[in-house]
Amino acid sequence: MAGESNLYLTTKELADLLRVKERRVYELAAANEVPFTRVTGKLLFPHHLIEAWLARHTEVSGDLKALPDPPPVAAGSHDPLLDWAIRESRAGIATVFDGSLDGIERFGRREALFCGMHIPEDGAQEWNRGRVSVRFPAMPVVLVEWAWRERGLIVASDNPLGIDGIEALKGRRFVPRQAEAGAQHLFLDLIAAAGVSESDLTMGPAARTEHDVAISILNGRADAGLGIASVAREYRLGFVPLMRERFDILVWRRSWFEQPFQALAGVCGSQAFRDKAAELGGYDISGFGRVHYNGP
Repeated sequence: MAGESNLYLTTKELADLLRVKERRVYELAAANEVPFTRVTGKLLFPHHLIEAWLARHTEVSGDLKALPDPPPVAAGSHDPLLDWAIRESRAGIATVFDGSLDGIERFGRREALFCGMHIPEDGAQEWNRGRVSVRFPAMPVVLVEWAWRERGLIVASDNPLGIDGIEALKGRRFVPRQAEAGAQHLFLDLIAAAGVSESDLTMGPAARTEHDVAISILNGRADAGLGIASVAREYRLGFVPLMRERFDILVWRRSWFEQPFQALAGVCGSQAFRDKAAELGGYDISGFGRVHYNGP
């Protein structure tokens, strides 16, 4: 997908992409054969919808039954229970955990077998589904529930500063997450709802994983950070619960039935998986496998 500065293609850019004359692009738009929007009389073409349109119109021949299978890579947001299950499955799945939004783009480029995500929607009343339906319209993808997780503020052991919520972060040293992380988007929503701005906090360098948040607090480089209960428990740090969030997995439908993902799914149906979730703490896996979006 294009970067933030090129979310929409002009008529000329789409013509160049399709290697046709601009007149042909106008004809496609007039016949509603290509996705477009009209702003002040000018045609613009959402890049991600164009990608989906091209994929739907891709024809294969010979022995090819589908697009090439993605490599056995897990992308997106890091989750300790997911990390454990991948290793326990011995399915040879590599991991590139660099945030929910990064994972979506890697997944869209077919660089990943599946993507873990926890992107808040509608004031954290919903999770992930809207982003997936817009990014992958009419694509054979499935969004399935992994777990509900306890999300809150990770603070020093015994919470010596008495931090009891978002408003108490004012004047404190806070460790943010990278822009691609679902946790960072949730943090921005939470402070906005509480009437707190980033300038009210002393912001440290961005942490790229849940564990990096905990280490920053453990080493005294920050007073608080947004994290999940299992990580606070692992590092014996304090935890101020704020909400529950749903962590989902986005997978290509075809990949679901292939050996790597099936090996992972086998682990997730075991007693060892349930025991590990209880050991880590802060997880509700009762809805594991529930489908929240199923593309055509």
